Amino acid sequence: MADGNLANLAQAQKAARDETYALPLEKMNPAQPARFQADTMWPIFERLRAEDPVHYTAEHDFGPYWSITKYNDIMAVDTDHQRFSSDFMKGGINIAGGQSNMDPLPMFIAMDPPKHDVQRKVVSPAVSPMSLAVMEPQIRERAAAILDSLPIGEEFDWVDLVSKELTGMTLATLFDMPQEDRRQLVYWSDVVTAAPGQGLIDTLEQKMAIFVEYHAYFTKLWNQRVNAPPTGDLISMLAHGEATRNMEPREFFGNIVLLTVGGNDTTRNTISGSILALNQNPDQYRKLRENPGLIPSMVSETIRWQTPLAHMRRTATENVEFRGRTIREGEKVIMWYVSGNRDEEVIDRPNDYVIDRERPRTHISFGFGIHRCVGNRLAELQLKIIWEEILKRFPVIEVVGEPKRVYSSFVKGYERMNVVIPKRA
Repeated sequence: MADGNLANLAQAQKAARDETYALPLEKMNPAQPARFQADTMWPIFERLRAEDPVHYTAEHDFGPYWSITKYNDIMAVDTDHQRFSSDFMKGGINIAGGQSNMDPLPMFIAMDPPKHDVQRKVVSPAVSPMSLAVMEPQIRERAAAILDSLPIGEEFDWVDLVSKELTGMTLATLFDMPQEDRRQLVYWSDVVTAAPGQGLIDTLEQKMAIFVEYHAYFTKLWNQRVNAPPTGDLISMLAHGEATRNMEPREFFGNIVLLTVGGNDTTRNTISGSILALNQNPDQYRKLRENPGLIPSMVSETIRWQTPLAHMRRTATENVEFRGRTIREGEKVIMWYVSGNRDEEVIDRPNDYVIDRERPRTHISFGFGIHRCVGNRLAELQLKIIWEEILKRFPVIEVVGEPKRVYSSFVKGYERMNVVIPKRA
């Protein structure tokens, strides 16, 4: 990445830091999509971790909320599902949930036990170690074909030609849907998390109309699978699972949304993030090229550094005394994974990207407790394979300019990242 781009980013981050530390603490509001898009939210979390790790924001478009910003505090909330609920009827897992414009869908990540547990169990065999061993050669073959098709010496969008392609192919396989529909799947995933007026969709009404098409597509797949013998794809598992075969259509759709976004956005944005992180840290890129055995460690470090989902939300089910603060029943609690992954009390040099950390899997990107990401090993596998194949082919991949980041305080990702591959190995 060019020095000028890094200098501009550093200048923007300094201005954001000055602004953050000039604000009264009670005015601090981490949930600012524009800050995430500009990559200038870091000083907010730095200050909250140091001065007010259980912070109350009284005024926000989606109502007041608590921010939990330290690693161990996030773990404490994430593993206490009795007092901190994920239930979609209480608001679900997103800061926007529960408002008239973002009523949460029923899905197992937005449920509490016992219903959560039995629904999760239905789909978990699709990403079991045995299933991943079967999928690995296919993922590798696709990764190789994608990389071999890339132009050499020409600028192109890595997000579009690589990250979306690999994750879209894998997700279409998990659903056993036609590969030619994979881009439609990627589009639907983007629509789920898109804010109206930010480029992809203009209005909430447009979003709801797209949801109707999305729902209809998967209802057709459900009808095909429910009338056929059980197979190993996610739709068949849901259609034949004892805990899911009698789901209401809205609940089926909610679980499809969960599996689409969970299987697409997070892995895709970490693949893109790995390219950016290595460009911003050329010493680490050199270390990786010299020792490809560091790929598994690099994958874990990238997942921490990127934190593809910035937050998860819970709702207090009773009054809770937490680090000297009283969180009242019904109040919204935001676990900022993006902040916990930069907690200097738990992670050494947390703002640095270090691909050979002693304990690279010490991160909170997948969550903890009963809601820990069901597909975390599949995400790691895709990242590992794509980098094994990259290092066979390209001495270096160069990021050109600043990437365009997603306008969201939930999905921490990239809309576009232009790169050039100067030559093949």
